[in-house]
Amino acid sequence: MLVFTLVASMSLFGVRVFAEEVSKAQIKGLDEQVQEIKKDVLGISSELSLLEEKLLYPSNTQISVFVSFADEGGFRLDAMDIKLDGEEVTHHVYTANELEALRNGGVQRIYTGNIRTGDHQIEVSFLGKSIIGGVYQKTASSKISKGVKPKLVEIKVAGQGFGDAIEFKER
Repeated sequence: MLVFTLVASMSLFGVRVFAEEVSKAQIKGLDEQVQEIKKDVLGISSELSLLEEKLLYPSNTQISVFVSFADEGGFRLDAMDIKLDGEEVTHHVYTANELEALRNGGVQRIYTGNIRTGDHQIEVSFLGKSIIGGVYQKTASSKISKGVKPKLVEIKVAGQGFGDAIEFKER
């Protein structure tokens, strides 16, 4: 009986060790499969975002507005409003990270929408603090012409003493 118990115990121990080895290998394999699935999901999500943008903003009606800085930060930009044809389309309050990116030469896409082909009026207002600490507020407007291709408008914002505070560039 003692021999039988000893043999049975050793057999169970061997099965337990084998099971631990198999499950470690299986876990590693499952982890690799999960990582592949995550990669696939991220790829599909990216493709869906592009498809959604194409469906929501077809190229014949699409307008995108970008913001950049013209100087090295002669002022602190706090907020920006953009109107198209007299209707407010976006209002944005800037964070410290966004301002740092703009100061380092970054460009922000602030608005994407749909407009019909033809001439339109864009009006931009911004609010900030000047380098000496006073409130710095400017408003400018420009006529833009929308054709069949997507319209890109860059708004270049400058501080005091840099000529036009707001400059428009169409592409």
